[in-house]
Amino acid sequence: MQGARGASDEGAARPEERPAPPARSGRAAALGWLLTLALNVAAPILTYNALRDHGWSEVAALLAGGAWPVLDSVVHLVWRRRLDEFALVTLAFLMITAVVTLVGAHSARALLIKDSAVTGLFGLLCLATLLAPRPLMFYFGRKFATDGTAASTAWWNGLWQFEGFRKSVTTMTTVWGVAYCLEAAVRVGLSYTLSADAMVIVSPFLIYGVLGGLVLWTSAYGKRARRKGEERAAAATVQG
Repeated sequence: MQGARGASDEGAARPEERPAPPARSGRAAALGWLLTLALNVAAPILTYNALRDHGWSEVAALLAGGAWPVLDSVVHLVWRRRLDEFALVTLAFLMITAVVTLVGAHSARALLIKDSAVTGLFGLLCLATLLAPRPLMFYFGRKFATDGTAASTAWWNGLWQFEGFRKSVTTMTTVWGVAYCLEAAVRVGLSYTLSADAMVIVSPFLIYGVLGGLVLWTSAYGKRARRKGEERAAAATVQG
């Protein structure tokens, strides 16, 4: 979402109107990233695999691994003394994943499509927030484009006043929502068509392929929007 930050320039009429981002604490940003990746990605995977190797059921291992992102939210709350929207969304989807897993525990097909249910719900959530005061990608962008300090958070929130920034964030939210709804639909269809052995191989390619494609598109879109914003700002300067 760094591109969305740059895309905010598109909505400014004069260069002096565009607020510069505050100086970021490199140590705080690095620590925040390390905690996010460790507690939300590495720890759940390592815990799940370790417990499965020791004979735990899939449901029990998944629920145990899901405790790490909860810990991340607790650390976030203690560190910054507030629970932001990103943390709330993470907690909500942990609960959804647990419910879907429990429901599908007695059905091999349900277990195969449980990830599709979660990504599909994420896509629907993206689209639903288009009706909210601010779409979901605004909060995801704030999570990863700032270091969580009051100054950087206030800077990011202030960008919402610019039309170009609002348009960029709304477009990104729409594209991510539609893409994940389609991904979920395709994966569910394949789950009813392919064997379980085949889906074990195909499913990860779909998950990470769609995510990688979205990240690349978001980066390219952000750079293009930023370039247009710079051109408009330069033209406004000449005219002024």
